Amino acid sequence: MERDSQLELYEAVAARLKEAHSRVRALQVPEGVRMALSRKLLVVTAAAKHDLPDAARRLDLLMKDLDEGRFPRGD
Repeated sequence: MERDSQLELYEAVAARLKEAHSRVRALQVPEGVRMALSRKLLVVTAAAKHDLPDAARRLDLLMKDLDEGRFPRGD
């Protein structure tokens, strides 16, 4: 049963990562901001390989920031 819930979480994170990548690509923001967001997505992707619940939490925070229009500085 635990394996099923882990698989469901993996599928949910994968689908949300795909959505997040699409949203970041579609944003009308300076290239530096887009790169900063892409780095955040890469961190979440890497975390998913080792700590899926942490990756899901990070992804939730990133999606919330996107929803609320909070973007990292593109320095």
